[in-house]
Amino acid sequence: MIEEKRKNIVVIGGGTGTVSILNGVKSNPDLHISVIVSMMDDGGSNHVVRDEFGLLPLSDLRKSIIGLARAGNGTFRDLFTYRFNKGEGLSGHTLGNLIMMALSDISGSEVAAIKEAGKIFGVLGDVIPVTLDHVRLVAHYSNGEKVTGEHYIDEPENLSDSTKIDELTLEPNAQAYPEALEAIRNADFIIAGPGDLYTSTLANIVVDGVSEAIRDSNAKYIFVNNLMTKHGQTHWMKAADLVDEITRYSERTPDIVLQNNREIPEHILRKYAENKEFKIEDNLDEYEHVYEVIRTDLIGEDEITRTSGDTLKRSLIRHDSKKLAEVLYEIFSRI
Repeated sequence: MIEEKRKNIVVIGGGTGTVSILNGVKSNPDLHISVIVSMMDDGGSNHVVRDEFGLLPLSDLRKSIIGLARAGNGTFRDLFTYRFNKGEGLSGHTLGNLIMMALSDISGSEVAAIKEAGKIFGVLGDVIPVTLDHVRLVAHYSNGEKVTGEHYIDEPENLSDSTKIDELTLEPNAQAYPEALEAIRNADFIIAGPGDLYTSTLANIVVDGVSEAIRDSNAKYIFVNNLMTKHGQTHWMKAADLVDEITRYSERTPDIVLQNNREIPEHILRKYAENKEFKIEDNLDEYEHVYEVIRTDLIGEDEITRTSGDTLKRSLIRHDSKKLAEVLYEIFSRI
């Protein structure tokens, strides 16, 4: 009996939206999962990791390792994600980041540390940094302003509602890690999003070689649209605008777009509105001849709460892993 070849799934991102996908699809033995992780995060404790220790940012790598971890290791998993809320020099750090820093020192590199952490957690797939180059994310705005640093782009100050990001670049240019390009070339399905459009998803795609690999790939290209706008990034966008930006930077239109159609509770919408953030308006009807649109309930049931010691701005509502997995499995089964 001939064993059926596993389908290669590549997920591009690295933040909590990416983890929602990984948690949902990782246990299917018919799939091989690779996650390509952004290396531009300089918020929270990452500035210490980058500036004082000279390492690549670890937070999204840590999240993706946990996202792909085999079931079990509950207590150690809790330790890995534990965030200190006091102590000079420790407050805001996760123990997982400190462990990854130690593994990098012991093993000789961040790549080796990823592999060692993967062994510890029995990772069901591959966690791949998009680049090993030390670079900063740069946003060029419609008012002529230029902002350097993922954290400052993610949480902008005094930005006019009429100002948009015209272009996203890197300083200096970064070369894609060869393993990331190989994963894209060998993929049967490539998934971009959900996650902050510019600082999570596109932060990977602007790395030299990534857009070309996506453009030339024979894989089906799936975009999971976000639930809410992001002030300073997508505050002016409707659903089709996000797809247009993915298309512009990828040099390829997605084949399939997943769009949530469940209503978001009013009390959550009010909290978002306080920060000038709103539900993504679905205007995809007129684009259904360009790409397939799948509308379904994709949101989680519970409101997200911030953990002690966490100083970064977080989403209040996120995509649900099981719901995402269900619709993705249906897509994967087509070939």
